[in-house]
Amino acid sequence: MLDNFFESLYSKVLVNIVVKRASTTIYIETCSKSTVLNSAEESFDSILLNEEMVSFVKSFTKETPFFYISILDMSDDQGAIPTCDKNRLEHYYDIHSSEYKCYDKKWTYHTSKTDLYAIEKVYKKIGVDYIFSPFSMLANFFKDKIETTMAMYILIQDSFISLSVFDEGRLLYGEHLDMQTTGESDDEMLSQDISDDLDIQSSINLEDIDVIDDMEALDDFGDIEDLDSLEEIDEFSENKDIEEEFYEAEEPVIESNENSFNEDYQRYSLIHTALGHYYDDEKYESQFIESVYIADGVGVSTDLKRYLEEEMFLSVYVRQLNIPMEVAQLTKMELGL
Repeated sequence: MLDNFFESLYSKVLVNIVVKRASTTIYIETCSKSTVLNSAEESFDSILLNEEMVSFVKSFTKETPFFYISILDMSDDQGAIPTCDKNRLEHYYDIHSSEYKCYDKKWTYHTSKTDLYAIEKVYKKIGVDYIFSPFSMLANFFKDKIETTMAMYILIQDSFISLSVFDEGRLLYGEHLDMQTTGESDDEMLSQDISDDLDIQSSINLEDIDVIDDMEALDDFGDIEDLDSLEEIDEFSENKDIEEEFYEAEEPVIESNENSFNEDYQRYSLIHTALGHYYDDEKYESQFIESVYIADGVGVSTDLKRYLEEEMFLSVYVRQLNIPMEVAQLTKMELGL
């Protein structure tokens, strides 16, 4: 009762941290109950907490004892498993060195304990209350679609791709892909492949083609009150029809340049490989995928959509999301705001 009284006297400050490839974005909301009083966002040219970030955060948290620090898990070693049965988890993944949690009593997401300790160490000066899995964010963002639609769902971040397959709320497959794992030699091969494709396309004379006779068928990790123990690391508009394109007229269409072209081709290659794992690995219930829903957190060009549609014959729907704001949304759900 007394705690509720004191809470009513102060605003709540939600500090939401997203680490990108070479920078960190901090998005802050000041809330009174469920109302957002004000917000602020700042980007910093560092992937580690520095004094400039600490000063920015404390300028908002110093006036209230009720502030919450949340971060999107940026661990390389994380994923999602299509069961909550502890006896079956190891059938899919060796979880001895991981922290894991069941989502909605249906499926499990996991991450490396070592990486969680590293996050605690990096943010020791300000503390961490919540670490959210990108799979949790993906499930929340596509909640209405996931409950009703068999499809592949993808969250695209600056350096990572979180990919999952759901069938009416059941997770069938999940994989977290790190774009940084592509070495320089792979990049050179990728650039050469793209160059060859462009050369082939430019050499084709459509007037010489009469007919084509044949075509071969082709939660968050919860409330982290004691990371030393690590015992429990703890929308789509309903008016959107499944057949509706999410690239709408009012949304900016990002034209490709050389850098985005290479990165989107790399994303396509990773997705293509992951889909092969899903179909080929007998551990997974590999139902045929026709549709892909992409939560675009970086502003991919139309090339990625085109690759998936033309090369893999998928129906692709893209919707933009603001990742720091989605972290804030997950925090408010945890706090009941």
